[in-house]
Amino acid sequence: MAYRKTPAEISRLEAARERLISCATSVVAEVGWSQASVTAVADSAGIAAGSVYQHFPSKAALAVEVFRRAAGREVEVLGEVLHGPGDPVERLRRGVEVFARRALENRGLAYALLAAPAEPAVGAERLDFRRRYRALWAEVVREGTTTGRLPPQNAEITAAALTGAIGEVLVDPLGTPDENATEELLTDLTAAALRCAGAPTA
Repeated sequence: MAYRKTPAEISRLEAARERLISCATSVVAEVGWSQASVTAVADSAGIAAGSVYQHFPSKAALAVEVFRRAAGREVEVLGEVLHGPGDPVERLRRGVEVFARRALENRGLAYALLAAPAEPAVGAERLDFRRRYRALWAEVVREGTTTGRLPPQNAEITAAALTGAIGEVLVDPLGTPDENATEELLTDLTAAALRCAGAPTA
């Protein structure tokens, strides 16, 4: 008869796995993907390096899970804003500001998600999540054109431009932070995004 884990054992393993992901996320935010070794993550979690492999078959698998969790949360927050109250232009403005502000408040992790060199498995996840961001931007732009709040345009192209531009604008500030320039950066970035979609900036 095959051995079956008890509910208590399953709960303990799930808790250990969640702690490992949390520790790995903190390590990635501090040192980036390339330096977030299995040993570094294990040290942060207070376990032996070999114990990591009880939960993940490889460093790449752990890195992918870290990326999915962190990026998934950002997509979720952006979706909540873009599907929230207000007309499409107001939601577009808030979406850009909230996304950028969250990145600037957690610069290490945001840089890892947006631009830090990573192994191919993480790079593939990054591309997938860019598509998710584009889909959210396209939806609100499409709504804006339908309601007449934005001029006629190809919503998919505008969404791709927004996704690329927002990420590119944030890369340098995330890598070389200047806390005093945050509000000015948010104002300028939001205005640029609205111009990209053809919305009034005033």
